[in-house]
Amino acid sequence: MLPRARPPRALRTTHRIVAIGASTGGTEAVRALLAALPPDAPGIVIAQHIPAAFSGPFARRLDGACALVVREAEDGAPILPGHAYVAPGDRHLLVERSGARYHCRLSDGAPVNRHRPSVDVLFRSVAQAAGPNAVGVLLTGMGEDGARGLLEMREAGARTLAQDETTSVVWGMPGAAVRLGAAEEVLPLGRIAARALELAEAGPQGRAAATGKGGA
Repeated sequence: MLPRARPPRALRTTHRIVAIGASTGGTEAVRALLAALPPDAPGIVIAQHIPAAFSGPFARRLDGACALVVREAEDGAPILPGHAYVAPGDRHLLVERSGARYHCRLSDGAPVNRHRPSVDVLFRSVAQAAGPNAVGVLLTGMGEDGARGLLEMREAGARTLAQDETTSVVWGMPGAAVRLGAAEEVLPLGRIAARALELAEAGPQGRAAATGKGGA
């Protein structure tokens, strides 16, 4: 089991980041989501359960299908607006923050939830590095990988979305997140891109306005 993320420190950055996790049925779901985003969308990191031989071709296919620049993540690469980074097969993708910038970090650590890359590993790192400046999206997939990580993101102040059962190929991962209370909203696939973008643009201030709470 992954340790819980510590409560995030106040972040002196306005940069947003969107983290996406998926498994069974996810290659098409991720493609549809990215294709609906504009070229100036916030930086995106993706953990898709996929064999090592297929993650590079998957990233290239996404790059040709959307307005974003999509690349297989490299260790130390800066996470830039208008770009999406796909976890290499058989390596964990984590997000680290240095100053006001986010970077990709790759790890050969042990599989988590029997997976490497693991969505939980990615989401947990985003919770710690970005906190309320992040949006988490958990898409179709078998099992429970990503559910606890999405809960950590929500507890760290991030906005969190899960794909609904009707549009999921397998409602294992998003269903587990819903049962945990990790998903702030449950939406059909066709509505997730617009909502994720809206939440990212609103940022922490949008959460305060929506809940009627103020904050520094």
